[in-house]
Amino acid sequence: MYRPPHFRDDDPPRLQDFIARHPLACVIAHVDGALTANHLPLQFVAGTAESGVLRGHIARANDLWRRLPDGSPALAVFTGADAYVTPSWYEAKAATGEVVPTWNYAVVHAHGAVRFEHDAARLRSLVEALTDEHEAPRSAPWRVSDAPGPYVDRMLSGIVGVEIVVTRLEGKFKASQNRSDEDRRRVASGLADSGVPPDLRAELVRGR
Repeated sequence: MYRPPHFRDDDPPRLQDFIARHPLACVIAHVDGALTANHLPLQFVAGTAESGVLRGHIARANDLWRRLPDGSPALAVFTGADAYVTPSWYEAKAATGEVVPTWNYAVVHAHGAVRFEHDAARLRSLVEALTDEHEAPRSAPWRVSDAPGPYVDRMLSGIVGVEIVVTRLEGKFKASQNRSDEDRRRVASGLADSGVPPDLRAELVRGR
């Protein structure tokens, strides 16, 4: 990924937090001479490898697990906020007119080696961990154990676990860091007027 220095972020805790807040990944791999992409929520588990492990699952009917050997390289792309930035928000628009549009965005790439999990007990543990993470904010969290045991067993038989042992995390936060303080203030104000929520604006406008 092309990452100019002012947009680059390699801080592991920040990148892991970003993944937790934007867990739906596009997982890209090279299969049978062509690129393939699958979209699935992944949970980052720290401490199980140098950079951690991403865990999720795919439908057993998805033949990726048959066609992609364990240990194959994979890229998981996590996308956060993005927004068009009009030149009208820049000071130079009125002064010189020498401005152009751009697009601000936040993204994290996780590189690693993929493996597939078929053991029923490990699959259940994986699904429970992913479910608990996303149910945690709810006042009455749903748990896998809330469903009848035989039904859960049938559902588990229809999936295959996915693990990506992460070897490298790369963050790119194109958030007006190359603009003046006043331009960043104007961009933040323009995004607010456009209805972008405060938490997403924080990803789209940063100081240098």
